[in-house]
Amino acid sequence: MGETIQSVERAAAILRLLASGPRQLGVAELARAMGLPKGTLHGILRTLVHVGFVEQDAATGKYRLGATLLHLGSSYLDVNELRTRSINWADALAGRSRESAWIGTLHEGHVLVIHHVFRPDDSMQTLQVGTYLPTHASALGKVLLAHDPYGEGAGPLEPLTKRTITDPAALERELDQVSARGWAAEMEELTEGEVAIAAPIKDSRGLAVGAIGIRGAVERLAPEGNLNMEFVSYVRDAARAITRDLAR
Repeated sequence: MGETIQSVERAAAILRLLASGPRQLGVAELARAMGLPKGTLHGILRTLVHVGFVEQDAATGKYRLGATLLHLGSSYLDVNELRTRSINWADALAGRSRESAWIGTLHEGHVLVIHHVFRPDDSMQTLQVGTYLPTHASALGKVLLAHDPYGEGAGPLEPLTKRTITDPAALERELDQVSARGWAAEMEELTEGEVAIAAPIKDSRGLAVGAIGIRGAVERLAPEGNLNMEFVSYVRDAARAITRDLAR
């Protein structure tokens, strides 16, 4: 391999960190994660903000992925057959469930969100297309792991809430259940107060090429701690519809 440019590598590392979850990151957090002096990091961040790849929140001073980068990513995702075939069904799922709808695929040990439909109300929401979710702590990830033909498995089982599954044996049992019943649930394992449901999208060969699901407040999707199975049927209906389209 030829020589690489260190500043470009560092910029790419910053973008990966910002894409690794829905929250924003401050300079101190990024500096710790990358092992860089804050001064060095500031210079790279200023450049990324200048070209629109990163945005800084005026209120908190923290950083998030910028609209320009998400637009570039969407240009690639628009030619992805899965996303193209899924968009209408995801819109319908959000309308039917009154919750946000998500579509994801496995990518480098994470769930890459390739489509996100806002919850159909007036609440403030952030577009999550292009972000990564942990496989072990998300409903989309559990579905994809349970149906992964290559059996790559989850990465480090890091605790994100007190409900996150961090024991490999417990996760394996959970994935067996997901595989048997054909859908996955996530009960406050990624974010406290949120529940998600997902089901696999399969291609003409019967292989899971993605997953679709919904995410919402625990009091709406799982009142009194019990998952509302009506929402499970909504998600499975959408997954089957996309699967039928891909099989044509």
